[in-house]
Amino acid sequence: MLSLVIPIFNEEKIIDELVKRTISSIESFTSDYELLFVDDGSTDNSLGKILLYQKKNNRIKVLSLSKNFGHQAAYTAGLEYAKGDMVAMMDGDLQDPPEKLADMYRKILDEDYDVVSGKRIGRRGKNKRDLYAVLFHLIFKHIGEIKNMENSGNYSMMNRKAVDALLSLKEKVRYLPGLRTFIGFRQGYVDLVRDDRFKGNPKMSINKLFILAADAIFSFSRFPIRFCLLLGSLGAFVFMLAGIYVLIAKIYGFAIPGWSSTLLSIYFLGSIQLIFMGILGEYVYRNYKESQNRPVYFVKKFYDASQEK
Repeated sequence: MLSLVIPIFNEEKIIDELVKRTISSIESFTSDYELLFVDDGSTDNSLGKILLYQKKNNRIKVLSLSKNFGHQAAYTAGLEYAKGDMVAMMDGDLQDPPEKLADMYRKILDEDYDVVSGKRIGRRGKNKRDLYAVLFHLIFKHIGEIKNMENSGNYSMMNRKAVDALLSLKEKVRYLPGLRTFIGFRQGYVDLVRDDRFKGNPKMSINKLFILAADAIFSFSRFPIRFCLLLGSLGAFVFMLAGIYVLIAKIYGFAIPGWSSTLLSIYFLGSIQLIFMGILGEYVYRNYKESQNRPVYFVKKFYDASQEK
């Protein structure tokens, strides 16, 4: 059986098209499936519209969370409730084409892959969010400690062995594309062109995207802390040379009087220290979140028409 997990947050405008295209795509290659929507605390009528479709198709299941816990938490909830032998993840904004699920399914069955991810080779439309995504993947490719993410996001499919491995990772600060790559196994890719949103505005704000990018970098890279060491060492070397110059200038009497150089040195070193404290603070904050050991999500209600019957 195939389980497809789709997190939803205030997407009532595209529910009709999302359900129509997704079911059509899945039923083109299998009749044994469950479509698991995770309502991440929606305040519009998204939940109500999905439940109407559930009355027509009992393969649709809905996991309603008690509030908006965030994109990665909603995916985690869906993965833990999914029962399929294969489990797919897909965003609910129709930017990742559901029609590519068939290619992922065949790669796992016919080519013996454990994980198949959607590799973005292009995007329809141009906006700042696309530029930010390209920059993130470019930076992460060079500083991240996990390789071969291949410009992939959440859109993916895994067999049960890979899903169980992914769920065994209990971080509270989660970046699922990184964790999915970290578990290893045989990983493949399906090329896709990312679409514009079908309707409505993006629910992931620029601020949330930057937070997600920071979670990825601080979780899978030692670069920030090594950057502190490198910058500190460089600063110490530069000011050692400056000290030698000042000493020579004093001895030979061509030192320039005034406090400008002193103030600049203080400001520079103060700024460096603040950068270091900020970077260390990010690591401390993440350690604190892990030590709290709070649940990633709480379930308000699980709607499963097949069990009700």
